[in-house]
Amino acid sequence: MRVIVVGAGVIGLSCAIRLAEGGYDVAVFARDLPLETTSSVAAAIWYPYLSAPEDRVAGWSRASYEEFAKLAEIEPSVQLRHGREFLTDRTPDPRWADVLPDLARVGSPPEGFADGWSFTAPVIDMPAYLPALVKRLEQAGGTLTRAALSALPTGADLVVNCTGLGARLTASDPTVTPVRGQVMTVEPCGLTEWLLADRSPTELTYVVPREHDVVVGGTSQPGDWNMAVDPATSSAILERAAELVPQLRKAKIVRQRVGLRPARPTIRCELVRTRPGEPVIHCYGHGGSGVTLSWGCADEVFELVQGL
Repeated sequence: MRVIVVGAGVIGLSCAIRLAEGGYDVAVFARDLPLETTSSVAAAIWYPYLSAPEDRVAGWSRASYEEFAKLAEIEPSVQLRHGREFLTDRTPDPRWADVLPDLARVGSPPEGFADGWSFTAPVIDMPAYLPALVKRLEQAGGTLTRAALSALPTGADLVVNCTGLGARLTASDPTVTPVRGQVMTVEPCGLTEWLLADRSPTELTYVVPREHDVVVGGTSQPGDWNMAVDPATSSAILERAAELVPQLRKAKIVRQRVGLRPARPTIRCELVRTRPGEPVIHCYGHGGSGVTLSWGCADEVFELVQGL
């Protein structure tokens, strides 16, 4: 069976790898190559964020956690790191808590926070991980080609649509909307643990150390298409983060970037048939959880293909 996967972000590549390693003839077409996608901007800590429905997200998250835990043993761009999340209100354990082997309540959160927990989560260095995925795809016989598509291609036995925000065009789906995220990377400053601490839905604070740098964020701005870095926003992000992690005040900023998360009321992961009867699997709308859900969704796409 010849399969065309459209989109080369983390969802498209993960789906393509599952299919290629499962014996299918896979070609990936994408307007943006992996390091040009929103995925490349992600701080990429395993954490379900800005995605629904909750029950399916929990299942996909579990499957991805297990896969990343295995990858951490063989892939340098995937590491298991301990960290803490602080919350402004008392909060019940999340639905995905059962996958975490060491989830624990934080005894005394910082001023301004009422609750928190600590746990170990996969942290993925996307600038290194995405090329590793491409290499794995090619080793399985798949290909990646840049192609600016205004609609889904024809001529394959199956098309898998993983175009993220581009699904507004490829799937004629206006319910996919951008949620702007601005982040920066700074030089390593002795940090080993990640930190999440959001005081409001639009002002995110996260500090995620990777092997060669630290990702500091962020923002969550629905409906904002602006891809330009805003210096005032950067200053505010760094100030919020430095209140909780003082080492950041002296850290040198390496890069500042903006990514547009592909938000949707619910993630679309389903098989449909076009008017001529050709099968299309849609897998998009992952919001801020593309990395977190990537392998779980890839498994589901593979099962849908096997059921054809």
